[in-house]
Amino acid sequence: MYKHNTAIRVRYEETDRMGVVYYGKYFVWFEVARTEHFRELGLSYSELEKRGIRIMVVDARCIYRNPVTYDDIVDIQTRILNVKNTSMVFTYNLYNEGKLVATGETGHVFTDEKGRPIRIPTEIKRSINASI
Repeated sequence: MYKHNTAIRVRYEETDRMGVVYYGKYFVWFEVARTEHFRELGLSYSELEKRGIRIMVVDARCIYRNPVTYDDIVDIQTRILNVKNTSMVFTYNLYNEGKLVATGETGHVFTDEKGRPIRIPTEIKRSINASI
C-alpha cells in the first residue's frame, strides 16, 4: 500500500487569534498533499484538465486531535483508500514531531468539463490501483 508524504511548515497567516492553525487550512493542506500524491504517481492535475478531465471533491471531513502552531512542521501522510468506476477516496494522517494532530478523508468524482460524472480512464485507474 503506497503512502505519500508531504511536509508543510505552518505560516503565520494560517493561525488564528488563539495562535493555532485555523481549522479550514487543513483542507488546503489536504489539497496540496493530494496533488503531490497524484504527481508522484505520474498523474498531473493540469495534464488531466488538458484532457477534459476534472476531479471534483464531493465529500470532505477532518478530525482535529492536537493543536498545531506557527512554524511547526506538519507531515501529511496521504493514501488512496479505494477507487471505483467514477470515484475515489483519499485519507490523510497529519503529524507534528511524530504526534498525530489530525485525520481526514476526501471523496472525489471524475467528471467531464461540464461536471458530469465519467468513468475513470483505464490508464489512470491502473496507476491508481497500483498504489493501493
